[in-house]
Amino acid sequence: MKSTLKLFSYAALLLPGVVAAASFNYQLVGKGFNVPWGLAFLDKSTLIVSERNGGIQKLNLETGNISPQPVVKDIYARGQGGLMDVAVHGDHVYLTYSKSTPQGSVTALARSKILQGSLSKWEDIFISDSASDTTRHFGSRVAFDGKDHLFLSIGDRGERSNGQNTSNHAGSILRLNLDGSVPDDNPFTDKPTVRDEIWSFGHRNPQGLFYDAESGNLWSIEHGPRGGDEVNLILEGANYGWPLTSHGKEYWGPIDVADYQEKDGIESPKKVYIPSIAPSNILLYRGERYPSLKGKLVAGALKLAHLNALTLDEGNNIVDEQRIAEELGERIRDVEISPDGYIYFSTDRGNIYRLLEG
Repeated sequence: MKSTLKLFSYAALLLPGVVAAASFNYQLVGKGFNVPWGLAFLDKSTLIVSERNGGIQKLNLETGNISPQPVVKDIYARGQGGLMDVAVHGDHVYLTYSKSTPQGSVTALARSKILQGSLSKWEDIFISDSASDTTRHFGSRVAFDGKDHLFLSIGDRGERSNGQNTSNHAGSILRLNLDGSVPDDNPFTDKPTVRDEIWSFGHRNPQGLFYDAESGNLWSIEHGPRGGDEVNLILEGANYGWPLTSHGKEYWGPIDVADYQEKDGIESPKKVYIPSIAPSNILLYRGERYPSLKGKLVAGALKLAHLNALTLDEGNNIVDEQRIAEELGERIRDVEISPDGYIYFSTDRGNIYRLLEG
């Protein structure tokens, strides 16, 4: 199963703000998956893989053995919907998916207990109020803060007004207890016009989310419209502007989506991508396996098919961009860090790779 592609990765030197990449290899550790949307480690040699069509697989990285796991019910696997993120915390695995309800499809969060290295029956612990008859913008990623809370991102469900509509969960990043209940110290629990679960709002479709334990920072990356993808440092209670502010254009013509790119009272992005890279997940790397990536944000790109590495200065401003794995030509769907400090990424072609530097 394992093979290593020895490619020397360079960024496009003519692109403003893009710097040359180091030398990287890409070791194929799994293949044949159906759009592997999410990756989560049970341990350094065992991956749980969520497939967008509804499958959940356990991949042994040492043997290449793949074993099916119990699936969830009522998955709405249409358009951008289906089985999405998977994440491990303690003795539970968490899963996000688009759920079919009488009101329309919504983003839901389920949890399964780990029993003898495998998954047990799934239980819904949070069903969002994000119903829509569209098949777009479900989000969704999960991140843990190490303080018995999790963050869950949900897109605007293809309805722009949801970005500023805090009476539902769409277009928001939520903060929940590990059992799906609401923490007492969430920022809007005393505001009757804002849902208690909301941590930040004004988002379009955040498909990347990462909590950095060292700094306590929560990072998100989200899809803009035609151009205008954003990297955001998520602050408690902040408004990120969609659709009041955006750097993107309408799909039907070269017309600004919003009246403003930045506006008072709205948190500005740390980076905007024009043209769009179509981002997936994001992480901040602090390990020792990749000297050239230490302290950098690393995100997957779907449309432009690469790993996007971003250098931060002391003020958390993004000052350089580096593009890795362009040679593979594959839409990168998820990017994760293993317990032993390696970066793994999945692609829509059904492949899973381990990144090697040098």
